[in-house]
Amino acid sequence: MPAFFCLMAYRGRFAPSPSGPLHAGSLVAAVASYADALAHRGQWLVRMEDVDEGRSIPGAADAILKTLECHGFQWHGDVLFQSTRKDRYREVINTLINDDQAYRCACTRKQIQAAGHEGIEGIIYPGTCRQGLPSGQSGKAVRLRTDDRKICFQDRICGTHCQVLSKDIGDFIIQRADGYTAYQLAVVIDDADQGINQVVRGKDLLLSTPRQIRLQEHLGFPRPEYAHVPLLLDEQGRKLSKQDKARPLLDRNPLPALLSAWQYLGQVPPPEAPANQAAFWNWAKTHWDIARVPME
Repeated sequence: MPAFFCLMAYRGRFAPSPSGPLHAGSLVAAVASYADALAHRGQWLVRMEDVDEGRSIPGAADAILKTLECHGFQWHGDVLFQSTRKDRYREVINTLINDDQAYRCACTRKQIQAAGHEGIEGIIYPGTCRQGLPSGQSGKAVRLRTDDRKICFQDRICGTHCQVLSKDIGDFIIQRADGYTAYQLAVVIDDADQGINQVVRGKDLLLSTPRQIRLQEHLGFPRPEYAHVPLLLDEQGRKLSKQDKARPLLDRNPLPALLSAWQYLGQVPPPEAPANQAAFWNWAKTHWDIARVPME
């Protein structure tokens, strides 16, 4: 067992967005996260990432939890909803501003597109408001200051990954102009407050991790270990998503979906079909091997 698991009890999580039902791509990430927690006799939490309440669909959170239960997932404690934590997020944002680690920004998307240049995830903010707001303008968004220091982490699946945030990403938003806390900050605060020390999630979030590490450093939070699993793609090579109306999981017949996700993750299949979900997870607990998960 790796040394870091001996330092403290394993505590992982699955954090879906209640913008629609779970689909096969969501299940791949959930299976990897849960199996890793089971294999290390750890705790596994569920969090609803509904910080952007405008994208949440009524009833979706309940449907997600029902689907997880039908597929045999069992989580520790109550489900945390980001929408209940606005005061906590606001407190941290104000602290970062007061410490001059973050600043208010009045720029529109059009202005940024015109003055910025391309980075690894879109246009890099040109720093227009970094030294103060332009005369007569008020800042609604809040950005974190970045610098030229290289941030590296060792992903348990993808290996070493590094970024220089000022060059690759730029000063990034931690509070949107509409007042909602940005995902990058909310997830860092939630992971720290919930004591999460193992994050197993989809590879689409690999590039976000250095931003989250930078925030952890600013706030004095511990850094979790990270593992980013390959994404399940559609016929056009795009990530399956709720926005593209990916087919929802069938609660009445969960075993084929679980076995398919297990196979996609490169794991050794059971010698015979499990009789039920409990039998599947008993196999997963003793046979999960993260070294077998493909990098792509």
